[in-house]
Amino acid sequence: MTYWALNSFFLAVTAGAGIIAVVVLARRSGAVLGRALAAGGLGLGVLLVMTAVFDNVMIAVGLVAYAPDRISGAFIGIAPVEDFAYAIAAAVLLPSLWVLLEPRARVAPRARVAPRVPEPGEDPR
Repeated sequence: MTYWALNSFFLAVTAGAGIIAVVVLARRSGAVLGRALAAGGLGLGVLLVMTAVFDNVMIAVGLVAYAPDRISGAFIGIAPVEDFAYAIAAAVLLPSLWVLLEPRARVAPRARVAPRVPEPGEDPR
């Protein structure tokens, strides 16, 4: 099994959760959606840069090695591009789960109605 075959499952789940989260967030508060997407994009960019730096360091010092027959052959530095799928999945899936698992707004408790007090001389039944 190649790394892309493994990644495709996780990226499909991530894409589905991301799309559902965007729809849910747009319905809850459309004004927040633009800022949320901008923040998510910025976070993804930072995470991809950090992944590029640290993956290259880990591969260079020999902590991680990849079987050449299981990678695509495309690299960023000496890190195979397949390695970046996990950073993309984390940057999309975690905020999506945050949106999707957010507790619903609490419904205000119903006002209690005071029991009716019978008028003097009225039958209490």
